[in-house]
Amino acid sequence: MSSQAFEIARTEDGVSQYLLSNMINRHGLIAGATGTGKTVSLRKVAEYCSDAGIPAFLVDVKGDLSGLLKSGEKSGKIAERMTLFNLPDDYLHAFPVRFWDAFGEKGIPLRMTVSQMGATLLSRLLQLNATQEGLMNIVFKVADDNGWLLLDFKDLRSMLQHVNDNAAEYRTKYGNVSAASVGAIQRALLKLENEGADHIFGEPSVSLDDLMQTDGKQGIINILNAERLMRSPSIFAAVLLWLLAELFNTLPECGDLDKPKFVLFFDEAHLLFDDMPNALLDQIEQVVRLIRSKGVGVWFCTQNPIDLPDSVLGQLAGRIQHALRAFTPRDQKAVKAAAETFRTNPKFKVTEVISELAVGEALVSFLDEKGTPTPVERAFILPPQSKLSPIDETAQQNAIRSDVLYNAYHQGIDNYSAFEALQEQASLPEKNEKKSPTIMDGVLSGITGQRRQSGGGIVHDVANQIARSTRNKVLGKITTAITRGIFGALTGKK
Repeated sequence: MSSQAFEIARTEDGVSQYLLSNMINRHGLIAGATGTGKTVSLRKVAEYCSDAGIPAFLVDVKGDLSGLLKSGEKSGKIAERMTLFNLPDDYLHAFPVRFWDAFGEKGIPLRMTVSQMGATLLSRLLQLNATQEGLMNIVFKVADDNGWLLLDFKDLRSMLQHVNDNAAEYRTKYGNVSAASVGAIQRALLKLENEGADHIFGEPSVSLDDLMQTDGKQGIINILNAERLMRSPSIFAAVLLWLLAELFNTLPECGDLDKPKFVLFFDEAHLLFDDMPNALLDQIEQVVRLIRSKGVGVWFCTQNPIDLPDSVLGQLAGRIQHALRAFTPRDQKAVKAAAETFRTNPKFKVTEVISELAVGEALVSFLDEKGTPTPVERAFILPPQSKLSPIDETAQQNAIRSDVLYNAYHQGIDNYSAFEALQEQASLPEKNEKKSPTIMDGVLSGITGQRRQSGGGIVHDVANQIARSTRNKVLGKITTAITRGIFGALTGKK
């Protein structure tokens, strides 16, 4: 196995700290108080992933990572660090970037279907209790058994109404159907719609293949704009956990590679775990532990290490710890927790140094060639190679619209799904009521609908649309029962 070594930081006496490409998928943690340099460290690791040909996915919570698209400038603090480390001028360069936005405002729309989200994660998003979550599972099961696809909120609403209207029939087969629970779920859906979540669900849903691309040499850095998404922490967490689950359920086992296939960087990672049920937390801990064998690395970025559950924290091998302030008992606990995660270095005491670190300085420990954590070192993070400040909005919009994937995703498609199937069933003569519209009925309906819209011809890009629609409907029917829920492959639930 041949791996690449990338210098991430350098000690005051000139000792380089390297991150090995074949150890990136052992996961990592970037932590520190506000303003200590976490975001720079995050983008530094992402830059080296790209240079190694590894696609990456970054969550941009403040809208300041767009500068990755442009080459850095040798001025100010960047010039000082380049001089300090004796870095050549060609150290600075740009990276291939793809912008995404769950709301389609500052990036290509990033959508998923209700079916892909699954009953478990959707129930958490809606903040349902156990009884209501049970009803949600019934709704999904009824949809599966009838071949009705759940793509967007109108599909879910129509399914809820259908199950409620036929409660007596479904109660004996699936369990109790409570009108009160149906009403509670409908109200929760309305609340999410008011927060804009209905824009996230629908088609075309994002393909993992489109996230895991290179430009032939460098890995493309996918940036998810989360400025608006952060206003609804539950939606923010659900989107990121869905992506993690989708990767785990979709990618094949590949064992140890010289470099991972994909690396995720989750900023504000504590939001993923707030108010999380223990059962779901156990599943996530298992996914983080096992997903590395599928060639995926996960790096969490947060203020305090104690923001993450111990079961997840224990899976993170690479560590970049910026300064922590020990003003309160909780802060002191965080300092102690951070210190205990490092392999000790006799040259200094971590608990003392961790509060003295300057901006851009960090305690660093990565895995060596044998997979053993190196002793912690006090080092300065190398400056970014890309532009540190964000690019202007016009340049970003131009980059979005010129992206080769823009036309494939920017316009939503209302494909045949549960809503249309239930409407057709309701319009059938009474003698044919038991014959439900099939998936292929929906595909054919979608094709003929396209012909009607184009006056007898085929509209632009319809071949791609039909292929995507057919794949989602036919393969979705086959696989949805075994992948339903956030981590069905792990739990064995059907």
